[in-house]
Amino acid sequence: MFDPALQGHGSLRRRLRERLEAGRLPGSLLLTGPEAIGKRRVALELAQRELCLRRTACGACEGCRPFREEPLPVELPNLLRIAPEGKAGLIRISAIREDDLVEGGVIRWAHQAPPPRCHRWILVEDAHRLNGASANMLLKTLEEPPAGTHFLLVTHRPEAVLQTIRSRCERIACAPLAPEEAWAVARAQGWEEAERPRWTALAGGTLRVLDPALFARECDQVEAWIALAGGAPLAEAAGPLLPEKGEVAQSEQLARALELLLRVLADLARLAGGSAPRLEPWRPELEALAGRGLDLKAAQEAACEALRSLPRNPAAEGLLRAVVQSFRRCA
Repeated sequence: MFDPALQGHGSLRRRLRERLEAGRLPGSLLLTGPEAIGKRRVALELAQRELCLRRTACGACEGCRPFREEPLPVELPNLLRIAPEGKAGLIRISAIREDDLVEGGVIRWAHQAPPPRCHRWILVEDAHRLNGASANMLLKTLEEPPAGTHFLLVTHRPEAVLQTIRSRCERIACAPLAPEEAWAVARAQGWEEAERPRWTALAGGTLRVLDPALFARECDQVEAWIALAGGAPLAEAAGPLLPEKGEVAQSEQLARALELLLRVLADLARLAGGSAPRLEPWRPELEALAGRGLDLKAAQEAACEALRSLPRNPAAEGLLRAVVQSFRRCA
C-alpha cells in the first residue's frame, strides 16, 4: 500500500521497498531523472514508511503528518535533509561538518544509532549543488556508511555531480511521469480541464509548471521563440525570455528559456520528418515556421553553446542576441 496521493514510479517504489525489507539496499543511492518528476518523493517514502503507523507510507496517519508539511522539516527522528542555500544555491561544507543543521554535523548524525525499527536516512537534495569541499567531505562516509544509515542523493544533473561521488552510489534512474499521472497532480491542485492540452505539453511528464505564473511565463516563452525564429525583432519579442528579478538565479532562468527553445527546434525537426510535435497546442505556428527552411542543426548548436556559456554569467541580452542571430543566418 502507498499514499494514494502520490503519482507514478509504482514499480520502482515497490522494488526499493522489497530490497530494503530484504536487507539488499546499498548505503548510498543516487536518484536521477528529469527535474520535477517526483524523485525526492520516491526517496522520502523510504523514510516515511518507517514512521507511518501502518508501516505503509499511507499519508493519512500521525506518523506521516511531518512528511506532508511544506517546507519539509530539516530533521525528523529518522531523516536528515540537506538542501542548497543562499543566493548561490550551493551545499557548503559548513552544512556537512559543522552544526548548521544538527549538533556535530551530518557525519556525526549519520553515526548515531537509528530509532527502533528504523534506519537513518540522509536526503541530499539537488546533489549537483554540492561544492567541491562539501562533496569531498562526504566521500568516505558515502563509500562506507555506518550500519543502518542510507544516503539518498537526488539530482536532475548527474553529470554535474563529482565523479567520485557518483562512483560511490548506486544509480537509480527515474522516468518521467505518464501524462495522465502528471495531470492527476495538476487537477488535484485546481487546474481546469481547459488548460490540460497546453499544461500537459509544457510539463512533458514532469510537474515543473504547477505554478500558474511559471506556466504562463513558459507559454509566453514558447511564443517568443516562435516569433523570433519567424523574423520578429529582438527588441519586440524577447521580453518573456529575459530573466526576472527574484530568488531564481538569472542563469537558471536563461537555462529554462534555452531548454524551451531546444524543444521548439526538436518539434520543427519532427514536423519535417512527418511526425507530430510534442508541443501540439502550438502546431499551427510550428507548421508555419517549419516552412521557412531554417537550418535546425545550426540553431540547436547555438542554443547548446549558449547553455554551456551560462556558468560564465554572460549578459542575458547578448546571449539571446547570439542565439537569434543563428536564426538569421539559417533563414
